[in-house]
Amino acid sequence: MFTALTTNIIIFMIAALTIIIAGSRLAKQADILADHSGLGEALFGVVLLAGVTSLPDFASTLSAAFDSRPDLAMSNVMGSMAANLVFLGVADIVYRRANLEHASASPVNLMLAGLLIVLLTLPLIAVFTPIVPHWHFHPVTPLILGAYLFGLHLVHRTRAQPMWFPRKTRQTVDDIPEKHKKYAPGRVWFGFISMAVMTGFAGWFLMEAAKAIGHHTGLSDTLVGGLLTALSTSTPELVTTIAAIRIGALTLAVSNIFGTNCFNMLVVATADLGYRNGSIYHDMSQMQMIWGLVNILMTAILLLGLVKREPYGIGRIGFESAAILVIYILTLTVIVTTG
Repeated sequence: MFTALTTNIIIFMIAALTIIIAGSRLAKQADILADHSGLGEALFGVVLLAGVTSLPDFASTLSAAFDSRPDLAMSNVMGSMAANLVFLGVADIVYRRANLEHASASPVNLMLAGLLIVLLTLPLIAVFTPIVPHWHFHPVTPLILGAYLFGLHLVHRTRAQPMWFPRKTRQTVDDIPEKHKKYAPGRVWFGFISMAVMTGFAGWFLMEAAKAIGHHTGLSDTLVGGLLTALSTSTPELVTTIAAIRIGALTLAVSNIFGTNCFNMLVVATADLGYRNGSIYHDMSQMQMIWGLVNILMTAILLLGLVKREPYGIGRIGFESAAILVIYILTLTVIVTTG
């Protein structure tokens, strides 16, 4: 689509900046709509905000799948999920009052972390299963969709009728709906939808520019997807998470990350449907499996942190945040040296 390297770099930077600007506005709008709709921060973060912040990943991954570039598609979405989990560690550093996982304690977030681990294992299982003749996609793909919908049902039941309650401490910040009289719901919805559309188009332009950059520079699809586009398309999650923390919506901040990663598994399923050469799980490289395993590892560590609820840790952040930051740096080192 684009030819000159300089032009594509400029387009890439403009698209990334657009995603950042739109994402910074989404958090405030989401907090207001969560209170107006009665869904609460956790459920709104999972159902709507997560879907919106995943639009750049959806657009860019599907673009690469249609272009028959499985490594670029899968490394983009898997690398993006890893970056999102790291952003929770960054958010923990930003929130100085206590460990973020301690302050945002919620049974919904525990359920989301468990659901994400389940969803992440399915594509890895698909890699080692035989190809089904005459099937354009792998049977695991509809299974991912079914597991996601059933998981949302469990999340809703957990919020409506929780069987576990976190112990309240001085650092715990509850999700208490507020009245936003000065904001008209219709106007806020319009702004929310407008920002959503903007991030989706920006994500598509981002991937088109990234593919051209990779072509001109000779970088591998794994490196371009796992590092360049993954970090860029994940900027809405970082921006909305930090913005949510600054306005005190801690539950929204955490549920947005876990919810986005769960929604990104639908992006993985869509990539398999959009891939024209059979099952995308069988054509992706082993490096994408490493991303998947790393995501499972980091999610499990965060789940341990959510259960233990350490008030303060290393540098006033939890052990889980420090661990995932180290794991991510080591993974990037492997990707860069081998990709």
